Parts: sequence; structure tokens; C-alpha cells
Amino acid sequence: MKLPMACRNMKLIQKERFGPNMGSHTIIFTPSGKRATAEAGQSVYDVALETGVDIQSICGGKGLCKRCQIEIDPGKHAKFKLEVLEENVSKLSPTEKKAIHDKELSETRRLACRAKVCGDLVVNIPADAREAESSIQKKSTTFETALNPSIKLHMIKLPVPTLEDNPSDGEALSAMLADFGVNARPTHRVLTKLQPILAQNDRTVICVVRDESHIVDVWPPSPFDLYGAAIDVGSTSVAMYVFDLTTGNLVFEKAAMNPQIRFGEDLMSRVSYVMMNKGGEHKLTDDIRRQVSTMLNEAIEHLNLGPNQLLEITMVGNPIMHHFFNGINPVELGLAPFTLAVKHWLDVPAKDLNMGLSDVARISWFPLIGGHVGADTAAAFLTQMDAMQGRSVLLVDIGTNAEIVLTHNGKTAAASSPTGPALEGAEISSGVRASLGAIERVRIDPVTKDGKVKIIGHDEWISDSDGTLGAHRITGICGSGIFEVMVELADAGLLDQSGLFIPTAAPHRFSQEGNVWQYCLVNKAKNPIFIKQTDIRAVQLAKAALFAGVQLLAESLGCEAFDEILLAGAFGTHLDSKYVADIGIIPHAPADKIRSIGNAAGMGAAMALLNVDEKNKIIAAVKIIEKMETALEPKFQEYFVDAMKFPTATAINTDYKKGRRRRRK
Repeated sequence: MKLPMACRNMKLIQKERFGPNMGSHTIIFTPSGKRATAEAGQSVYDVALETGVDIQSICGGKGLCKRCQIEIDPGKHAKFKLEVLEENVSKLSPTEKKAIHDKELSETRRLACRAKVCGDLVVNIPADAREAESSIQKKSTTFETALNPSIKLHMIKLPVPTLEDNPSDGEALSAMLADFGVNARPTHRVLTKLQPILAQNDRTVICVVRDESHIVDVWPPSPFDLYGAAIDVGSTSVAMYVFDLTTGNLVFEKAAMNPQIRFGEDLMSRVSYVMMNKGGEHKLTDDIRRQVSTMLNEAIEHLNLGPNQLLEITMVGNPIMHHFFNGINPVELGLAPFTLAVKHWLDVPAKDLNMGLSDVARISWFPLIGGHVGADTAAAFLTQMDAMQGRSVLLVDIGTNAEIVLTHNGKTAAASSPTGPALEGAEISSGVRASLGAIERVRIDPVTKDGKVKIIGHDEWISDSDGTLGAHRITGICGSGIFEVMVELADAGLLDQSGLFIPTAAPHRFSQEGNVWQYCLVNKAKNPIFIKQTDIRAVQLAKAALFAGVQLLAESLGCEAFDEILLAGAFGTHLDSKYVADIGIIPHAPADKIRSIGNAAGMGAAMALLNVDEKNKIIAAVKIIEKMETALEPKFQEYFVDAMKFPTATAINTDYKKGRRRRRK
């Protein structure tokens, strides 16, 4: 049957305007990870609104306010199984060209309301264009260490030279520093500044001395202090803590999203992006350096510091973040035997990394333990090292790649397990990052089988069955909620030990999407929150990987039980120990032995920043840690399969499984 003439003309117009790619296309929004299907010719802004993606606009998408700024990520995206070509988005509109000319829009960005879909797209919503930022909580926790930083101030008054006793001022400076027990010589920078300061300040000067061996700067006598920063570069977020190195006080802290998320939620996706896109490593390096530089300069502005006061930065992160930040292509870490370019403590002049800091600022990285056990794990271990000695203690940082350290019988071993991002919300159908409106706590009534939840930003329990749901905006379910809903489903008899749903236990809460069963946790109009059978499987794979890794590490040291289990990281901070125990993610892990230690990686970085003795202690400790590649161990698969079960669930529902087989016939 022929189309009416008007429809045929419209299709010709669309084909002429949007090219041969007219039809339905896949749009991925980062960092949220939300996926949408769009028609050719739709604006990215309209697609974002329909999908519930947070994006600013005060003009309703009319191109007036210039706030709906986006970044299109071209190239092959293995994580999303998409290839984004330049022609997959419409050309610059006159509005955008004018905004670029007027410097309201950078040349690397588009306006979502003007950019039209012409093919598959990966669209990044920058932080300054999002309505609501993720609730990134990496607050500092207390620790104790002496104040002995590697960089210090010494105020000195040089003697007045005479014809009889007339050393150079550089020599006199070194001689006077010897009275402080410092054997240091001035750098060229110091020599160019020294004599004018002496002439104007009665021959009094402040020396900035690093490692008790280098005079890196000189200041006029003043009340100014030295500052340093400890930075934890996670795959999801970046946390920064700024300290006054003269007093040891924490004076500023900041957390932000890691912008690399747009190239993949998990680390291997980012490595794959580099492998598949020429020059991709430079994009990821530039992204993370720019983010850290922005945060440091924000601290400098907030504290009203001079250009040469923030001089020491101590950094930690996983091996891939370490390599990206330092401009080292991490592709070798994506392939066995996972060879690192460098493992030892690394000092780099900040100017070599284009950080926008003083020429004498230095960036130092903690040592790496192994190819998949990074500087962040070493830093977390530093904070607990003394307490773990002589005991059987397991330290775990649960993330996209869980990192594990175990002490037992005077030995220390470390390993990693490829848990993937499911436990943090990715790969879960309703999964989101910890942000306002995200479900963080879950309870399911064992009798009615109805759920109630707590969301971030609201302290009360809410439910669709008792009228408390109201107008609350629920965005999805985040990591802590995922732990809890799995255990609650099992405890309520809605899930058997194998991870299969039991729909007959609550017909009013279960439905099918295609052939996949789903449980309705919150029945909210337009935005119901479902837990799907595929979500259960994703969590099972993640928890089984960590369980198997811990079991193998414990066996390697002959450890049959733990005195204590420490959960590190911002994610671990929000986990309820009962649910960590009941989900079966760690062997031999009763709830009363599980304790959260907060962002221990960031605090370990701070300890080394404030005390050079802590730096030397972790350098020595890392050299004797035994490393294990758990995935290569013969028993890994056996333990992995056993750990797929939910220990608190009812026995495997064999009748239901038989019924499924009959229906398939």
C-alpha cells in the first residue's frame, strides 16, 4: 500500500535533513548511564527530558538560556556496544555558532536543545549542566599521626657580610640551615629571588625546604603557611583533602565525579576505549588531570592562598587511574600478566603534568601493590596496619574491582576480584548512583510482600501500599539499596537460594517483561521501580567473584576465620553490616565482626602527606606483601559457583524450575 503524498513528502524531507540514518537510534547518557531510544530529528534535550536525565534549562529548550550544554563522545564504545560517528548528530545550528562566537559555549560542546539525533549517540552531561549532582560522600575520618611533612618552613636571618667575611648569600643560607640539622643547597629559582628579599627584610628570609635536602623556594618573612593536598582518585569519584602543613589542620575538602565515567563505568571499559580509539588515552588523561587541577585551584581560591603556598600533593588510586593520570597508557593492565609500568613511590613535578600550580609544587603517588591492587589499597592498609598486625584481619574495598588485603600469622597478602559495577548501581535495570532521590534502604514485609524504602534526602520510610509515597521523586536504587533488596527478597520468600524469583509467593507484586520476571518494589506512576531477574543475576556474579577471591586469599595464608572484617571506601561506609553478612559476599563474615572504616584510602594519603615516616612505612610494607591473581587460581571457578547462592533464602524452588521447563516445551 502506498503512503499518502504528504507522508511521502515528509519522509523525503526527513531523509534529506537527517541523512540515511533516519529511524530509531540508541542514546546513552553519561554519567547516569541511562539508555534511551530516539527518533531521527528529535533534539537531545527532548530525549533527555523523556528519559528523566537531569539537565538544566530555564527557557524550556528554546535555545535562549544556553544552559543545556552537552558533550558528544565519538568513537567506539565497547561498554555500550555502540560506534558514534560525527554524522550521528546534526551540524552546528546558527544559535550554537553564535554562542561559540560569544564564548557562551565552548567548541567541544553542543546545546542539547539544538543538537538533533541522526544516529546512535553517547552524550555526556557535564557537571555544570546537571540539575542535581551525585551525592558523593567521601568525608574525612579521624586518624592519628605525628606532624612531620616532607616540606617545611625555616625562618633564617643571615649575618651581615664584611670585606673580611664575605661568603655568597647562597653559601650563608646553607650554613645557617645546618643549625636546623638540614643539609640543603639552594636551587636556581632560589638564587634568583634571594638577594632582593634579603635587602628588603633586614637579611631575614623564610626557606621552603623539601626532603631536608633541597631549598625549593624563599619567601619574605610573613605569617603565611604551607599547604598540601591528599587526593583519592577513584574510578567513580575524586576526593580531595587540603591540610595546613604548618599546623596539621584539615582546612578544605571536596569531592567530585570522575569525568572518565563517560568512557565506561568500569575500568576495563575505559581500557577498551583506549584500545579501540586512537588517541583515546590522551582524552582520559586530560579528563582526570583537568578535574584534579580544577579542584586544587578551587581550594587555592577558597583559602585565598598565594601562588606558591600549595606545594605538596599526595595521591592514591587504582593502577589504571594511576597510569592514566601520569600519562602512561594502561593497555598492558588489560591483558595478562597485567604488567605495571611502575610500582614504586613516584614523585613528579606538578609543572610536568600541566596542573596550573607553582613551578615547585610536587605530586607524589603511593606505591602500587600489584597489577590490579593499587595505591588506594596501599593507603587504606596504611591506616590500619598497626591494628592489623598480629591478628587475622580482612580489609576489603568493594567497588567495580574489589581489592582485598589479609593479615594472618605475621604475613600479609593482597588480591583483587572483578566484581564489576553492579553493586554500585550500574548494570541494574533501575540502578543509579548515590544521588538525591535514590533508594538507599529497603524493607519487604514477609507477610504482605510489599516493600518500603528510604531515599537519599528524606529520612522517613515511604511505600506505595500505605499512602506515604506522595510526590517523592524516586530516581532508582543505589548500591546500599541493592544489597538490602536482595537480602529482603530472600528473607521474604520471594527468592530461592539459586537466585530465581518465586512469583507465586506474591502475584500482586510480580509481572513479566517479555520472558523476564520482575518484582515491583515501588509502584509509582510513570516511574515504577522494578527488580528484575537479570538484576539478581548481575548481583550474584559480583558477590560470587568477591567471595571466591577472599576464600582463595584466606586459604593461601591458612586463615580459617577472621578476627575482624574492615570495609573501606565511601560505598562501604553506607552498607549495613547485617546485609553484608546475609547476602553471602564474604566467607566467615558474621555481622558483629564487620566494621566500616570510611574513606581509608584518602586518609592514608593524608597520613603520608603529614608525616614522612608514614610514607617510608608504607613503602617498606608494600615490598613484602604477597600478591595473588585470584582469577588464575584453579579453585576460583568452584568457589565462584558455590557463592552464587543466597544463604538466607528458602531452598531451591525445584517445582518452579520444572514448570519453566514444561512451558518451554
